[in-house]
Amino acid sequence: MTHYEYPFNESIRTMLRLERLFTRLALLVPRETATDHHYALATLFEIMDVTSRTDFKADLLRELDRQNKVFESYRGIPSISEAALDLAVDRIVGAHRRLAATPGRPEQTLAGNEWLMAVRSRIHIPGGTCEFDLPGYFAWQQEPAPKRRHDLLRWVGVLDPLAEALEVNLGLLRESGVQQMAGFRNSLFQLNLNGSRALQLVRLEVDPASQLIPEISGNRVLLAIRLSRSDAEGRLRPMNDSVQLPLTLCA
Repeated sequence: MTHYEYPFNESIRTMLRLERLFTRLALLVPRETATDHHYALATLFEIMDVTSRTDFKADLLRELDRQNKVFESYRGIPSISEAALDLAVDRIVGAHRRLAATPGRPEQTLAGNEWLMAVRSRIHIPGGTCEFDLPGYFAWQQEPAPKRRHDLLRWVGVLDPLAEALEVNLGLLRESGVQQMAGFRNSLFQLNLNGSRALQLVRLEVDPASQLIPEISGNRVLLAIRLSRSDAEGRLRPMNDSVQLPLTLCA
């Protein structure tokens, strides 16, 4: 099943974007070609761009603190497994401790590397990293793959505590979700949220074989999902199917 997710606040929106970038980075770094490692660096710079807009580290630490308080409040409830609770709290506390131990904002450590910043200043310019613009970077691309990978892992390692904390927080949020079946009539589903401030994320499961593409929108009052299919030109076209799909509300 393919999961389509929709965030209900800017914090979760930023977390989802960073998660996507870290996933891409994890795929690119182990590869062999200089082209893959070029795009790994481009992805690293995208992560730096996102985290530098706000004090994301502080936001994530606060969210982990909040999660920890929620889980600790479950102590002593007979229906709650203490072993599972201990495991969740250990994940939160460990991620919080490692992120808090990193000096300053993670992206600032990388920003102090002049070589990286020279590449960053030109990598988004079309063709801006040619050998006549950045001979040092061109020479690095000619290095053996293990040497390039070693450098990438060293730079990415600075962001590992951030990536771990992000994974823990989003994982716990998704696990908190309550699933229901969403009934679509004429490919439209609407749900009254009654002004809930607790809802943070919506997840919709779609079978890829159905070729359905959901367009999700929402606010504190209403969640609306419209199903479409793409035509031969890739344009989304409305459809009139009536189907049921698993929908998870994460608060």
